[in-house]
Amino acid sequence: MRKALAILALSLAASGCATNPVTGESELILISEAQEISIGTEEYAPMRQSQGGDYVVDPQIETYVNQVGQRLAAVSDRKLPYEFKVLNSSVPNAWALPGGKIAVNRGLLTELKSEAELAAVLGHEIVHAAAKHSAKGIQRGMLLQGAVLATTIATQDKAYANLAQLGSSLGAQLVNQKYGRDAEREADYYGMQYMSRAGYDPQGAVELQETFVKLSADRREDWLSGLFASHPPSPERVQNNIRTAAALPPGGETGKRVYQQKVAQLMKSKAAYQTYDEAQKALSDDKPGSAKALVQKAIAIEPREGHFRSLAGDIEQRDGDLSAARRHYDKAISLNSDFFYYYLQRGLVNEKLGANADAQRDLERSLALLPTADAYNALGNLASAERHYALAKQYYAKAADHQSAAGKAAFASLVELDLPDNPGKYLRVRSGINRSGRLIAEISNPTPRDVSGIVLAVRYPDGAGRLRQVERRLQGRLSAGHRQVLDLGIALDPALATQVRSAVVAARIAQ
Repeated sequence: MRKALAILALSLAASGCATNPVTGESELILISEAQEISIGTEEYAPMRQSQGGDYVVDPQIETYVNQVGQRLAAVSDRKLPYEFKVLNSSVPNAWALPGGKIAVNRGLLTELKSEAELAAVLGHEIVHAAAKHSAKGIQRGMLLQGAVLATTIATQDKAYANLAQLGSSLGAQLVNQKYGRDAEREADYYGMQYMSRAGYDPQGAVELQETFVKLSADRREDWLSGLFASHPPSPERVQNNIRTAAALPPGGETGKRVYQQKVAQLMKSKAAYQTYDEAQKALSDDKPGSAKALVQKAIAIEPREGHFRSLAGDIEQRDGDLSAARRHYDKAISLNSDFFYYYLQRGLVNEKLGANADAQRDLERSLALLPTADAYNALGNLASAERHYALAKQYYAKAADHQSAAGKAAFASLVELDLPDNPGKYLRVRSGINRSGRLIAEISNPTPRDVSGIVLAVRYPDGAGRLRQVERRLQGRLSAGHRQVLDLGIALDPALATQVRSAVVAARIAQ
């Protein structure tokens, strides 16, 4: 967040007009190309992790998608370090970050019918990057208004996104932003230009949008939460694409046969992922028996998928068989050693089993891939158990802002460790004058712990204008989430109330 704000501040200072490399129009440019590339590079890996990670079961799929993407990028109007990754998510979606970092989900690839349709998707996303659509979103203040605004990441795989500390990250908002009609029109039009230049039949973009309009009418939930959330289809876009195709040279590759060959294995395993999605839902619906049967069926169809093994571990962990859970996470990691969730879950199991050194290694590895409140909280627990309290507070502080069970637990632990040393950070004080002309203080406790031994220091001006300081003790305990008004026993002219300063200087967790 701080880095994004710094980039925006520097950009404002160096702003100027420039020609858009795609449209040829003059426009205000606040973010340099180097800054775009920096933002995309920094956000690319964590955004992929939070949406299921890279799809690694069939590596040739990503090789193929990258070949098609690079073919289009080679004829684009802006040369960027384009990258194309396939994500392991059933949600039909694709997105682009500034600087040319592009991702397409497994769930979208199984819905396409030809290489030309894939080229239409990738060409569209290339234009979003090349025409600075995401960067201009930042410039307009859609994402930054003195601080990065929190947002819901509707397109993410919620099983992983809910763990990630990405709710207010710049990358999350860039991926989730809904482009305006002009940006979508440009991405369609110039994406088709790129298709034609690269030798593809632009009719693929027409067929793609026609399919999208039909799916939108059916209101399929996965599409509405995926591609359609940020790229809404419409009959107008279909007609625009028809006119664009008519103005381009006829013919070009459709690549239906080659596409079907390339995605054959993915299509063969589609049933396994559908069964896996059903197993996830069964577990969330508190039906572990059904979830276990479904995930075993998915494993039988596609034994190389780490997500299936990880879900089996989640089910065993829920049933209390920690050793069996750990074996499943071991297998998941052996299948894919670069996904945060497997290490996080194995680390939490190792913590419960008392294998603290193993737990710490796993949790630190998971954090290197994607920061989560769960990992920070667990590392805080490990440090606290070893009486490394300063380190524990650092871990708890990193998790405490996350509104999850782990984040709330970390905040409670942080309060217990840190409040006695820094009570003013946690207890709030407001002072004023009551109807009797006496100085009062309202002390509130927003923490999840009851507090006692509260000592309040008050500095106020006396009748002669001299500053005086007194301390007052609040008797008893102040319950979590409650407040209490303390009469300080000081008569004061209401006109002097603004000069009063008060703070909690001592407190402890109530026993």
